[in-house]
Amino acid sequence: MDKKIFFFDLDGTLLNSEKKITPNTLDALKRFTDSGHYFCINTGRAIDSAKAVYDGLGLDFKGSFLCGSNGTEIYSVDEQKYVYKTGVPLELVESILDLAEEYDMHCHTYNEDHIVSRHDNECMQYYRRVIKTPLTVTDDVMAYLKQPPSKMIAIELHDREKQERFRLALQEMVGDRLTLLYSNPNYMEIFPSEAGKGSAVKRLAGILGVDEKNTYAAGDEQNDISMIEAAGCGIAMINGTDLVKESADVVTRFDNDHDGLAEFILGAI
Repeated sequence: MDKKIFFFDLDGTLLNSEKKITPNTLDALKRFTDSGHYFCINTGRAIDSAKAVYDGLGLDFKGSFLCGSNGTEIYSVDEQKYVYKTGVPLELVESILDLAEEYDMHCHTYNEDHIVSRHDNECMQYYRRVIKTPLTVTDDVMAYLKQPPSKMIAIELHDREKQERFRLALQEMVGDRLTLLYSNPNYMEIFPSEAGKGSAVKRLAGILGVDEKNTYAAGDEQNDISMIEAAGCGIAMINGTDLVKESADVVTRFDNDHDGLAEFILGAI
């Protein structure tokens, strides 16, 4: 049997509006993994947050992987270890935070088990409504980083033009070393250019010896486009953005609240 991998974004894709996996989709996933195929959450969230979702949903699929922070981390659930990890170069982190201050933007980063931020403000409180990772607030962020962080994130809740001005200034500063993209209208992800959700698809397929034609990826937002394009079969949710739909091989008939992925999961068996 040819092994297959199915990569899933979380919010707006695998999860419904209540942040749950509906019973029909869960049953399809169980049948897919029981058949010997691989399950992978491929998310902008850090690994600890992705693992909290995996555990919180009561998932227990043999052959499960978590690709976190937009492809900068790949974690084997079965082996409980990272199989790949990269990060934002430490020498850039403080400069990015200083630039964010200059543009009056909220920006934070992460270490192994905490969000690390100079501020606990409206943006942070909004972010932590969903992301429950513990928070460290400090003027000296670098003192809490022992290795390059998986990613950084800039958040703006009210002024998209200000966010764009910051993005352009940051792009000029970092050049092609980092990728900057929106995971939703409020969140701008900042991560190494060699990563990305699409790179994670190719990298994990290579690690597991799976032919890229046997990779599937489903998503709904801009940061999902690279994995949808990289996969052998790229699937856009009907509730996704127009750009995502244009990038996909197929679009689901139903949205994330109505088991849009179930038929594709079963069809991949």
